[in-house]
Amino acid sequence: MRRTAALVTLGALALLSGCTGSDGGSSSASSASSSASSSAPPAPVQLSLAPADGAADVAPADPVEISVTDGELTDVSVSDGAGADVPGELTDGATEGTEVWTPQEPLAWGTTYTLTATAEGADDEPAEATSTFTTATPETVTTPSIGPLDGQTVGVGMPIRVYFEQPVVDKAAVESHLRVTSSTPTDGVWSWISDTEVHFRPSQYWPAQTDVTVDADLYGVDMGEGVWGEKDRTVSFHVGDRHVSVADASTHRMQVYDGDRLVQDWPMSAGSPDNPSYNGPHVVTELNADRVMDSSTYGVPVDSPDGYRTPVQWAVRLSDSGEFVHAAPWSVAQQGNTNVSHGCINLSTENARWFYDFSQPGDVVEIQNSDAGPLTSSIADWTIPWDRWQAGSALK
Repeated sequence: MRRTAALVTLGALALLSGCTGSDGGSSSASSASSSASSSAPPAPVQLSLAPADGAADVAPADPVEISVTDGELTDVSVSDGAGADVPGELTDGATEGTEVWTPQEPLAWGTTYTLTATAEGADDEPAEATSTFTTATPETVTTPSIGPLDGQTVGVGMPIRVYFEQPVVDKAAVESHLRVTSSTPTDGVWSWISDTEVHFRPSQYWPAQTDVTVDADLYGVDMGEGVWGEKDRTVSFHVGDRHVSVADASTHRMQVYDGDRLVQDWPMSAGSPDNPSYNGPHVVTELNADRVMDSSTYGVPVDSPDGYRTPVQWAVRLSDSGEFVHAAPWSVAQQGNTNVSHGCINLSTENARWFYDFSQPGDVVEIQNSDAGPLTSSIADWTIPWDRWQAGSALK
């Protein structure tokens, strides 16, 4: 019985050996493959820094970026030339695996900094990279003027205007640092009027009762050809009531709207056939209770046949081409039937006083059906078609 059991056991072992033998090659190969796969070392962590090591003339406003591949960033520090730590904070960059370090205070001009970053990969092995760079020493710095003024209330037609003392060569760099936020969102776009002037407006007039803030973060921005931004500026203003008037040179009437409500409909006299008013939306820029109209201000000598020097009351400026809405008691008989002015909108003294009290900078007077061409003025923004306005952006 013991011998029989032994034979059975040996037979079973032989059978088991035979069964496993047919799969042995596959099982063994699979194990080898798995072992090879599990034993492959993880990719080492890699760090990339910007500005690059040794970089010079770095714009203080340029981003300090740390990119990590096959790992995670564990520490970042920045020190100045004396070895003192520069406080800052990290935020996510535009691309995956990139962090942006932003200093609490702007980096200084002409200063050497050292950026040190540490990361750790899947093998728990740390990696470190350093970059020492030097910021630029500018030849010229400039701070632009901005309108409207901080704290001002304006009408719905007032664009944002930024003026530079020197021509801007790198318009895209400058425009990318101009940010507009508003309590009522708009589709506004910057458009370059010239090399020294850029304006911002929506496709339609501003929504009434809107708070607007302009952040011109131009410190350390390279504007090109040795000109750099001197400092950051912030301007906040309020868009008040919607005042849009229509002055029709063919009907000789001026209709004044407060919001959507017609509040006045007056007889008026526009520019004569020899001196027609310009067509298009005009933006109110200033108000003068008393003003002397002087033809020499737009190139016509006072002592010439077409020259004049006339004191007027309740003058609301519409353009820098000499166009105003003002009191003209001498033309009351022509108001409502004939255009006799030098390009201005003539009203009776009573009506002009009412309009003066009603108006604010940024209000709009749309002159139409005149014999002149479209408005030419420092603020002719609303005469420009929206597609052409958008094309004026350096970031299009």
